[in-house]
Amino acid sequence: MKLVGIVSTATLALLLGIAAPVYAQQEQQDEKKGHREEQQGKHEQARPNPQHAQQQQPDHKQQQQERAQQQRQEGDKQQESAQQQQSRDDNKRQQHAQQQQRQEQNKEQERAGQPQRRDQNEEQQQHANNRRDNERPRRTQEQQRVQQSAWQEHRSQRWDSDHRTWQQRGGYNGYRIPDDRFRGYFGQDHSFRIYGLPFLVVGGYPRFQYGGYWISTVDPWPEYWGNDWYDNDDVYVVYVDSGYYLYNRRYPNVGITISISM
Repeated sequence: MKLVGIVSTATLALLLGIAAPVYAQQEQQDEKKGHREEQQGKHEQARPNPQHAQQQQPDHKQQQQERAQQQRQEGDKQQESAQQQQSRDDNKRQQHAQQQQRQEQNKEQERAGQPQRRDQNEEQQQHANNRRDNERPRRTQEQQRVQQSAWQEHRSQRWDSDHRTWQQRGGYNGYRIPDDRFRGYFGQDHSFRIYGLPFLVVGGYPRFQYGGYWISTVDPWPEYWGNDWYDNDDVYVVYVDSGYYLYNRRYPNVGITISISM
């Protein structure tokens, strides 16, 4: 009996000795396998997902396309704005050129019209002079001698020293012609000739009547005027520097001091 028990015990021990290494080896293999699976899982997690990459790639291309389209739109706007500015500048330059051209044309027309107007004025003046010559009353020889003597006695020998303006004389104190009457008969546009007008000699000075008023000379007349200027030259009356003066169209640079009376 003891022998059987010993044998059984020995057999059990032998079996346990064999099984323990086998179990340890199996456990080690299982542990290695688990470790490999864990490493593989981590590697798969670290590997990029092809589907996710494909999804990100179209989004990036779409953003690039949108940016490119936005840049094209901005470029189109800038080009359109530049074209509009260029068009405005061209219009301004064209308008300025047209305005200058119109001004030049107006100046040329004005310059061209001035000689024509002068010729017309001279022609009208000549006709008026011819009418006056034809309408002149005939003076007797005695009247002609008296008038010629009165004018010649008041011819200046030194005009610069003999002539005095109304300001130098202390101011004009004679009759003042009403403005509307003056504009109708006097001024540079209303010339006349003394010949044939009513004539008097007052205080040794010539006096003649024109436009309803008596005109008396106060100054002598310049020595370089023609001998018969009072018969053949056109004269006119102006009011300047607070007084009246008689001007000769043939010698327009000087005026004789005169006085007006009714």
